[in-house]
Amino acid sequence: MTSIETERVPALVSTKQARRRGVPRRRAGRSGVSGYLFVSGYTLFLIAFGIIPTGYAIYLAFTNDRGQFTGLGQFIKVVQDYRFGPAFLNIGIYLVMWLVLVIVLTTVVAVILRARMRPRTAAVFRFLYYIPGALAGVASVLVWLFMLDPAVSPASGLLRAMGLDSFAQVLAPENLPVILVLIAFWTGAGGWIVVMYGALNNIPDEVLEAARMDGAGPWQSAWHIQIPMIRKWIVYQSILAFAAGTQLFVEPQLLQTASLGRVSPTWSPNQLAYVYAFQHGDFNGAAAISLFLLALGLVVAAVLVTRSGLFKVDDE
Repeated sequence: MTSIETERVPALVSTKQARRRGVPRRRAGRSGVSGYLFVSGYTLFLIAFGIIPTGYAIYLAFTNDRGQFTGLGQFIKVVQDYRFGPAFLNIGIYLVMWLVLVIVLTTVVAVILRARMRPRTAAVFRFLYYIPGALAGVASVLVWLFMLDPAVSPASGLLRAMGLDSFAQVLAPENLPVILVLIAFWTGAGGWIVVMYGALNNIPDEVLEAARMDGAGPWQSAWHIQIPMIRKWIVYQSILAFAAGTQLFVEPQLLQTASLGRVSPTWSPNQLAYVYAFQHGDFNGAAAISLFLLALGLVVAAVLVTRSGLFKVDDE
């Protein structure tokens, strides 16, 4: 091999290596563009229906109806309203009951479906659980209005056995948190069962088989292996369920209308904001209430995310 050919060989090798290194870069570039295009639609909707309305609500909460800056005046005004405390107390009681019920029962049902049923049978049950979630919130409340009226309900015997002989007794204030939790669970639990079942399917069969060989029973395997391995999914569910619970509006509003005023029109904070905006014409006060709910949701989400390491990438 001549000296010229010897000099050409490293050059050819380096050119080939550069080309090889360039291929992933081009592919990564194409993937990056595709990713941006994929999320662009959601980003536009987020800006139009999330960020801009939130910014406008912040502006309204710190100004009056003439656009003058009022500092914390709107927040102080709504906090001093005699309806503010009961509304947030009602939603607090509801949230405790709702979160415990939806997190515990959906996880338990998903574990049972994954461990005890054949795939086809589990698929049938998942579909049946999901059917109520296909109904709109208004339709779900109308179904429950029928179920809660002892005069026409198929469960009238059970209602009367509980001492509830009339629709007015069923909708007594002390019963409302339980009723609203049942409506919300019936509507939304099926979708979360499907999500949790999918999370459990990501657990390798080898891990569960090793647990069985070590003597772990079904419940030991669920408690010590399956549930810890889907912990992030449970935290994710908790954040979304909490956020949805704070926005409670349709259900108590329809119950209030159907009961001819027996249910308070300001039972939840969202209802109170609605009264401020569309009955009093006070959009600034309504915006202040909405920011209280936003702050509550953000604080709870931040605590859950930081304590659970939700966005932490597991080491391979």
